[in-house]
Amino acid sequence: MSHFFAYLSRMKLINRWGLMRNTHTENIQEHSLQVAMIAHGLALIKNKKFNGDLNPERVLALAVFHEAGEVITGDLATPIKYFNPKIKRAYTEIEEIAKEKLLNMLTADMRVDYRSLLFIEEGDKEHWRIVKAADKISAYIKCLEELKAGNQEFSKAEKIILAAINNMNLPEVQYFMEHYVGSFSLTLDELN
Repeated sequence: MSHFFAYLSRMKLINRWGLMRNTHTENIQEHSLQVAMIAHGLALIKNKKFNGDLNPERVLALAVFHEAGEVITGDLATPIKYFNPKIKRAYTEIEEIAKEKLLNMLTADMRVDYRSLLFIEEGDKEHWRIVKAADKISAYIKCLEELKAGNQEFSKAEKIILAAINNMNLPEVQYFMEHYVGSFSLTLDELN
C-alpha cells in the first residue's frame, strides 16, 4: 500500500505564515493551487507577449507539487529559512530528503513520472523560474489581502516581497503585476 497520495492530502493541514497573525489562514494546498494558476498564466504571457517557448501545462504541474515536501517538513517561515547561509543549506537538504521520502512511497514505475515533478531537472530550469516567480506573486497577493482586511502585520512583508518581485526583472512578471494584481485589492462590488 502506498501512502503517497494520503500524505499529499495533508497539504491542507500545513498552514503558511506561521509567525504572523492572519485574518485568514492559508494552507499549502490553497497556496499551491494559486501558484499553479499564476504560473500557468505567466508561462502563457511569456510565450504570447515575450517570444517565450515554455510549456504552460508543465509549469502548472510543477507548481502544483512545489510545496509537496512540506507535508513532511512543515512550513519553515522565510525569516528563519533565510536567516543565514548555513540554515538555508541545511533546510534545502532537509527538503530534498523529504521529497525523496515521498517519492519512495510510490511504486518504481510511478517514481519515474513523479521524480520530475518533485525535483529540479536541468531541462526544467526555465519552468521552475516561472514557478518561483508565481510563488512570490502569491505571497504578495496574500499581503495585499491581509492589508485590505486591516492587518498591518503584513505591511513590511508586502514591501520586501514587492521589491523581490521587481528585482526578478522578468517582463512576464511585470506584465502580470501591471495587468492583474491590482484587482486583488478590490471588493467584490468593485470587481463587478
